[in-house]
This record gives sequence, structure tokens and C-alpha cells, in this order.
Amino acid sequence: MKMIDAHIHLDSYEASQREELFNSIESYGIEAIISVSMDLESCEKNLELNRQTNVVYPAFGYHPEQQIPSKKEIDKLFDWIRVHQNEMVAIGEVGLPYYKNLEEKIDYSPYIQLLEKFIILAKELNKPIVLHAVYEDAEIVCNLLEKYSLKKAHFHWFKGDEQVINRMIKNGYYISITPDVLYENEIRDLVSKYPLDLMMVETDGPWPFEGPFEKEWTHPKFMHDSIAKIAEIKNLDLKFVYRILYENTKRFYEI
Repeated sequence: MKMIDAHIHLDSYEASQREELFNSIESYGIEAIISVSMDLESCEKNLELNRQTNVVYPAFGYHPEQQIPSKKEIDKLFDWIRVHQNEMVAIGEVGLPYYKNLEEKIDYSPYIQLLEKFIILAKELNKPIVLHAVYEDAEIVCNLLEKYSLKKAHFHWFKGDEQVINRMIKNGYYISITPDVLYENEIRDLVSKYPLDLMMVETDGPWPFEGPFEKEWTHPKFMHDSIAKIAEIKNLDLKFVYRILYENTKRFYEI
């Protein structure tokens, strides 16, 4: 059955792992990879990977779990994205620094302002947006998305309460499920609540996983196990779940 990894940091892999991944994905039924970016250098690497192989579809952005860039860096990144807008499928990965804020209380204002600029850019370029926004941060992001009427939003590895889940469902926002659905009750509960028609699967590789994936480097093949678990949780036919998740991702990213 065909699959698409809806969120992976392909440029962050070791070169040898990336080569192994490219050599094996066809045998695992992986048709495409949405490779998100961390910063301008990451954007450039993902663009180069896209030019090397037709299975990589890049998204360009600035990951929020790091130091806020200078105005000069932001302007340079935005200018670069506009130049290469036709070579990307989305703006991303962008969002808010939830985990960074847990470690050290930070001023959220510049992060919210930067995210708002990315949302405006996505609207300007008519591109989907890939979001890093969990728990209470998701409410802030929903406010911004609604402010600019940006409908095509993908919350990757989402976690949040029932109120924000219902709001996201009402707005038609997509989520993607990671391999920790095999061992995390919070993710299983999310799968049970969220409509399959608004769902995708991802690995967020090279981020490592536990449970049956412990001590393995993260490969998109893990998604076969994720899809099987999603089908089990929703009590749906496995082939049907494969098809819907695949079609959802194709339609959302227009690939």
C-alpha cells in the first residue's frame, strides 16, 4: 500500500542514512516525503534534495524551538522563499516554542509576531502551512489562522485538550500521527477523536522513537505500524485507512 511521510526533516539525517532511505523507500511503498525546514540553510538543503530526486517535496520555514532570528535574517529568508515559491509545497516548519518555554521562560511576543508573518506569507503565496503548535500554543495559532482566514493548516505531532481539538476539527485543520501512537495513550486518544478525513501520517525523522522502534534510526517504513494502529483504534478496514491517509496527503499538499 502507498504512503506519504507528511513531515520529516530529511536534511537532518546523516548522508549514509539518507542514501539508505532513498534506496529502500520504493520497496516500502513510500511514494513521497514532505521535508520541512529549520532555517534558511535547511531550506537550501531541502531544495537541493528536491532537485536530486522526485520523491522529496520541500517546505520552507523557520522552526520555532530555537533562538528568534534577527530582522535581517528574517528578511533574507522571506525573500528567498518568495524566489523559490514554485519549488515548495508549503510554508513550514513554523509555530511557537512550547518546549523551549518549558525549559526557560521566554518572551513569546517575537515568536508570535514571526508566526503571524509566516501566516501572511502563506496566504500571499497561496500555500499550506505546517505548524509546530501543541497544548495552549495551539489556541494562539488557531486565533491567527482564523484572523487571516487561512484554511490549509497542518498541525504536525499535535497534542492538546478537547476544546482546541474540536475547534481544529470545525475549521478543517489537518493533523499527522507519529509512530508513538503504538505506545502513547495521549496519541491514541487523539486518533480516536479526530476524523480520518483530516488525518495524515508522519515520522518527524530523524527524531527517535521508543517502544518497538527503540534503538532504530527513524525510517518512513515505521508508518506501516502507525497506520495499522490507526485502523485498529478506529475499527476500520486497513486498506481503507491506507487509501484515505494517502489521498488526504496528496490533496492537502497538491502533489
